Amino acid sequence: MNNNITIVDDHKLFAASLKSLVNSFDGFKVSNIYKNGREFTDAFQKETTKPAIVLLDIRMPVMDGLETMFWLKENYPEQKVLALTMEDDEATILQMVKLGCRGYLLKDIEPDEFHFSLKQVIDEGFYYTNEVSNTIKNYNEEKGMETITRRELEFLNLACSEMTYKEVAQHMNLSPKTIDGYRERLFEKLNVKSRIGLVLFAIKHKVFLI
Repeated sequence: MNNNITIVDDHKLFAASLKSLVNSFDGFKVSNIYKNGREFTDAFQKETTKPAIVLLDIRMPVMDGLETMFWLKENYPEQKVLALTMEDDEATILQMVKLGCRGYLLKDIEPDEFHFSLKQVIDEGFYYTNEVSNTIKNYNEEKGMETITRRELEFLNLACSEMTYKEVAQHMNLSPKTIDGYRERLFEKLNVKSRIGLVLFAIKHKVFLI
């Protein structure tokens, strides 16, 4: 049984070549090609059988990839979408991921990796290249830094010392329970799981002042 693929891309020659490539993969077949998001969304609403994956370009006339992704999130959030584009700026990548895109690929991707990405989205629900994964990781770390309070930052510095958590609590004139709360919130904010993780994060972001 083939997984139906829809292509949304305004470059006719590229779309035709992409169709031939996808159709050469076992288990995949291109069912439709649309030249912009408006054409795609108008047809998509009428389709009784939705595609397994939508391959979506970003820069298109009439309705671009970001607008299309926003529409899908609002109306068909379960639809699997792989961005396939030349746009490699971090802001666009992060916007697409936050809108629910299951993967973000550049058009210079190797055919074997492209084939693998399609299978991963079908089997695992998503696929991100190392470059995109690093972009997301760096963004999450930056957002974590933005949300750290002054007292949490003070705790983070003390956690980088040789003090025990009990000694940190005494130094900050706080209860051990409150210190435990600071620690757990920082674990969540900074996406780390241990005191060592806190120290490494602090060193990397130059907040280790002791």
